[in-house]
Amino acid sequence: MRSGERTFFGHPWGLATLFGTELWERFSWYGLRAILATFLIASPANKGLGMTQETAQAVVGVYGALIYLVALPGGWVADRILGARRSVLWGGFVIMCGHISMAIPVSTPAFVWLGLLLIIMGTGLLKPNISVMVGRLYPEEDDARRDAGFSLFYLGINLGAFIAPIVVGWLADGDRWHLGFSAAAVGMALGLAQYLWGGRNLSGVGERPGVLLSPRERRRFGGVAAGAALAVAAALGLWAASGTLTVSRLTLAITVVILVVPVAYFAYIMLGSHDLTEDERIRMKAYIWLFVAAAIFWMIYDLAPSKLLFFAENNTRLSLFGVPIHAATTQAFNPLFIMIFVPVFAALWMKLGNRVSTPQKFGFALVMVGLSFVIMAVAARLAEGGKVSVWWLVLVYLVQVFGELSLSPVGLSVTTKLAPEAFKGQMLGVWFIAVSVGDAVGGQTGRLTRVLSEPMYYLVLAVMAVAAGVALFLFTRRLREMMAEHHEAAIR
Repeated sequence: MRSGERTFFGHPWGLATLFGTELWERFSWYGLRAILATFLIASPANKGLGMTQETAQAVVGVYGALIYLVALPGGWVADRILGARRSVLWGGFVIMCGHISMAIPVSTPAFVWLGLLLIIMGTGLLKPNISVMVGRLYPEEDDARRDAGFSLFYLGINLGAFIAPIVVGWLADGDRWHLGFSAAAVGMALGLAQYLWGGRNLSGVGERPGVLLSPRERRRFGGVAAGAALAVAAALGLWAASGTLTVSRLTLAITVVILVVPVAYFAYIMLGSHDLTEDERIRMKAYIWLFVAAAIFWMIYDLAPSKLLFFAENNTRLSLFGVPIHAATTQAFNPLFIMIFVPVFAALWMKLGNRVSTPQKFGFALVMVGLSFVIMAVAARLAEGGKVSVWWLVLVYLVQVFGELSLSPVGLSVTTKLAPEAFKGQMLGVWFIAVSVGDAVGGQTGRLTRVLSEPMYYLVLAVMAVAAGVALFLFTRRLREMMAEHHEAAIR
């Protein structure tokens, strides 16, 4: 960095531009997420869509799953067609249009579905590529400052996530759903304005695609994309014409497709040659176990904007320190605890070093998220006799954050470490597929309430997570051998 150059807390000023853009994009995302499920179950008389809790949970799960799944094609579009900078710009614009569509105060749900589709598409363009731009602000050899820059960027994410549920929840109170959706649109508009105004500080980062498609490749891509879109539209049209298409069945079908993606991808890697060495194949086998563990974790963790939000709305006394709050405000507990405990866990992992392995961190995360649902089972049982204190949810989110900070920060790191050389770039997106699988399956777990009581529902999921965590602890030595992690520990 040149002497006298303007900085943002000692970092390139371009980080301030991306920090603000991401803060407002996350404001729009978490603001919508904080009220979406309750909007879906509100009756038409209360200006909602009148869904059952089970269907709404499935919709929110699939919506979150697709958000993470489209990060893969979004990254490809930036690398081959638009470049990261234009991808972020167009992604933000499409997201804003999605929120505007949802904010249109009409009774038809068509604008809601269009809005969600636009937000999914826009997030696929924006989310992965703005992170890439942050990394490119620094010279390749400047790892320490890059890591610190990402920490600041992560703070922006959680600031937006913390503020959004409070503001949007307050605006949407009294069935003013579309006012809440409008706030999300305004948030994204502010993010876009910040991005355009500060673009000159990005020093050309992300202006060009990495490997631009040739004209022939563009035509081929356009044909394949158009053909795929027509095929999906035709399939949905035929399904609708049969009279058997429902929102619930559609979410189940999308979940099945999402589950097929990682199975097909891992089969492609493991069964093809790709010049993989034997060590690389063994490491991939270890990674598959960690991938499954992560999916189970997110399956429970990302029930916050659906199942736990319903519990807050219907079963808790919404008051903190004597101050009334909205159900949506409970969605702010998680990012608040993350901001508090990130430095604590960062220092803890530095102190423990290689004495705690990746499988043990994942195992601890699963036990924590399982314990959080044991707490939920107790709270749900108490709620059968009347509303309980919202502090039960505060405790649940606190325990869950302990789990997240043990799994999420190491997820991308272990992905890059275990990825075969031929798949280094692609494998970064695979980590997000684990989140996608977890969200989609978590959305479908609402069907269990047909046969299980609320306390038993939470307990069944808790047992599943704890059992998976214990299994990782039991097989830690074997997994470390497969990952070659023990060799590093011995050398150091």
